[in-house]
Amino acid sequence: MTQLISEQFLPISIEEAWSFFSNPVNLNEITPESMSFKILTELPDKVYEGLIIKYTVSPMLNIPLTWVTRINMVNEPYCFMDEQLKGPYKIWKHEHHFKSVDGGVMMKDILNYDIGKGFLGSIAGFLFVHKKVKGIFTYRKAKLEKLFGVPVQ
Repeated sequence: MTQLISEQFLPISIEEAWSFFSNPVNLNEITPESMSFKILTELPDKVYEGLIIKYTVSPMLNIPLTWVTRINMVNEPYCFMDEQLKGPYKIWKHEHHFKSVDGGVMMKDILNYDIGKGFLGSIAGFLFVHKKVKGIFTYRKAKLEKLFGVPVQ
C-alpha cells in the first residue's frame, strides 16, 4: 500500500472550501486535462454518504477506463472520504480534510492506494504510476492557487 499526503493552505474560509470541494462537479476542474476525465453520473450539488459516482478516465496511453467511487463518510465541513469500487487500482481510499486556520483553511488529502497486480504492479508503480499520482496532486495544487489565490507571505 502506498500513502500520499498533500497539504495546502488556501486563503478562503472553511465554508468556501467545503462548498467547492464537496461539489463533485468541481473535480473535473482540478483534474489534469491529459487524463480525459469525464463524469458520467448526474450529480448533486454536495457529496453525501453513499453517493456513487461513475467516471471515465484515461490515466495512461489515452486508454479510457471506467472508475466508480462511493462517498463513504461525510463530516461537514471538516472532511469526507471516497473509495474506489471499480477502477484501475486494487485499493483507492482518499480522505479530504479541511481545518480553519489564521487567514484561511488548511486542506489535507490523505490517499492510500494499491496498484495490485503483484510483481508487475510493483514495476508499473515504480516506473510511472506513483509519478502520475503525484503529478495529479501537483497539478491540483497549482490549479487551486490560480482559482483561490496564493497565500500572502
